[in-house]
Amino acid sequence: MTESQGQVRPSGVWATAVGVARVRAMETTRENALFRDPLALAFATAGGIGPDSPLPARDDEAARRRWLGVAFSIIIRTKFLDDLLEQASAAAVRQVVLLGAGMDSRAFRMDWPEGTRLFEVDTAEPLGFKASVLRQEKAVARCERITVPVDLREDWPAALAAAGHDPTLPTVWIAEGLLIYLPEDAVELLLARIGAQSAPGSRMGLTLGSRGVIERFGADAGPGSAVSMWLSEMPEDPVGWLAGHGWDAESHTLRERAAAYGRPISTPPERAEGPGGLISAVRRASI
Repeated sequence: MTESQGQVRPSGVWATAVGVARVRAMETTRENALFRDPLALAFATAGGIGPDSPLPARDDEAARRRWLGVAFSIIIRTKFLDDLLEQASAAAVRQVVLLGAGMDSRAFRMDWPEGTRLFEVDTAEPLGFKASVLRQEKAVARCERITVPVDLREDWPAALAAAGHDPTLPTVWIAEGLLIYLPEDAVELLLARIGAQSAPGSRMGLTLGSRGVIERFGADAGPGSAVSMWLSEMPEDPVGWLAGHGWDAESHTLRERAAAYGRPISTPPERAEGPGGLISAVRRASI
């Protein structure tokens, strides 16, 4: 983090989490919002990109198109994963793990059944930044919230276990806006580690980069921008890929979910591919 004129400004990959919060804050103000995130504005403002921060100029069409595409993807994926978590709760899953939690406020904004334990796994910097905003807002979690400060490149399963996660009980795992920043071998390792900690009946929600999006958007992204840091694309067969890791999965396109949520994409399919394949999965009893 850097600090300028008394205002903390996140830096590096995790700073994109503040950008996500800004998008969620903007959605929250809509009359027909797909979700409400009362803390999003506080996170974005504390990170230096509050409601008065400029959006890409209209005369920079490439930047504007890129920002709108990413923002739309964030809105749809947030709703998709909210629904997945509600379904997991209805199926009596009481352990939730948010990998690369960033500025996720689901512990505070969703209704959780009694006994739910929600683990937020991220590095110390974003968790510390987040804690300062939560104190400022006097936010109260609606479930047992446990932060796990660890780098996902390190032995995060050990840190998660030390924090109280029980791998013998079903868990719902969320990796939102995360895998696209990891190289392919790191994605495979992450999936293997998740599987090793998942009892039968565990659930998982993933967002994956649509094939071709990285090349198309990355070509005009500036150095250090979120888009220029994208690495991994969605496998050609994500359902088959996850089956190999022991999961029964369903893959949804952004277009499909947007239409289901009453936000249909009006542009032709070849131009409407937004970043993020939307994946839901259930752990098989035997693999």
